[in-house]
Amino acid sequence: MKENIQLGLKENWQQFSWLVIINAFVGGMVGLERSILPQLAESEFGIASKTALLSFIIAFGITKSLSNYFAGRLANRVGRKNLLVLGWLFAIPVPLILIYANNWNWVVFANILLGINQGLTWSSTVVMKIDLVGDKMRGLAMGINEFAGYFFVGLTAFLTGYLAAGYGVRPVPFYLGVAFSFLGLALSFLFVKDTVHHVHKENQISNIPLLKNPFWDTTIRHKSLSSVTQAGLVNNLNDGMIWGLLPLLLFAKMFDNAQIGILTAVYPTVWGISQLFTGKLSDHLSKRLLLFWGMMLQAFGILVLVWAERFWHFVVIGFVLGIGTALVYPTFLAAIAEYTNPTQRAESLGVFRLWRDLGYAVGAILTGITADLLGINSSIVIIAVLTAISGLVVLARMEHTKTKIEQL
Repeated sequence: MKENIQLGLKENWQQFSWLVIINAFVGGMVGLERSILPQLAESEFGIASKTALLSFIIAFGITKSLSNYFAGRLANRVGRKNLLVLGWLFAIPVPLILIYANNWNWVVFANILLGINQGLTWSSTVVMKIDLVGDKMRGLAMGINEFAGYFFVGLTAFLTGYLAAGYGVRPVPFYLGVAFSFLGLALSFLFVKDTVHHVHKENQISNIPLLKNPFWDTTIRHKSLSSVTQAGLVNNLNDGMIWGLLPLLLFAKMFDNAQIGILTAVYPTVWGISQLFTGKLSDHLSKRLLLFWGMMLQAFGILVLVWAERFWHFVVIGFVLGIGTALVYPTFLAAIAEYTNPTQRAESLGVFRLWRDLGYAVGAILTGITADLLGINSSIVIIAVLTAISGLVVLARMEHTKTKIEQL
């Protein structure tokens, strides 16, 4: 069996397809909260402080980032499939807690469980897909993976907003999460096979040197790896701001639940679909330039939120943010894989995802404090400036490698 192991998307399309479907359900678990939880905080729990309200994102970001790190550290020891199944076990209580929570602390606890679920499941699907394809078409593989996850984030955000408009914020919208968690667990247990033998196969032909210390090299020492890592952190910092403040901004501008559901879904939906194309681009074009321009588009989209008033304004901004994030998200993962030896890839990806998803917590804290002290618009401008600075760091520090077009 080991001798028959082949690397590539076509060669492993069945396993790859199961992982894509499973990651769609992973994304759906996040989309469950995207459009309605900030409203739930204000309408049912009377939480007015932006810092207190965003505590659920802080809890989610910290636990997800730590779970990412340990998933990377344990992937070779425990097995990718075992981590994936374990991650789904943490998901099952989440929608039930959100349905029956009678104080805000239960909502925060649900997001701790959700963070563990997301860290273990999403990390496992990312690593396993990269294992399956080897060094070819990594960008496309990550584009498909992130498309599935974030398209379902957007679709579920729309569906929960629509259901909330018709049936109220609780309990009906959260029934989707019950279905997602049980389906994800069943498919992971029944159909997924571990990819450890694919790693051994690729390692036989890899000439990428080992990192001295995957944690510190990915965090700060390796110019290219650390450039990608800081951009990942800032990307999720601004996404945490959009997640927490956009529904409140729309609510303050007198949009109804159905409209808020649509507008909060535009950004992750465009982000998800576009990654089918931008992931492939990262296999052929400069990853450095894709990251730079993606961060700049995000910075522009965030900044103009300050002047947006009409429905179509927010639709256009959602498209700009979606394209900008789609340029960077699969490129992040493909770049980390490109600079690391196959035997250290899972750990390096775990370190990157640790810092990237800490961005949710940093963004929620920064956004909450600045929004409470200076107002929502000032908070938006600060996040936009930080995003632009991050893009400039990538341009200045990340090494340029020859693209496939330049090699022809």
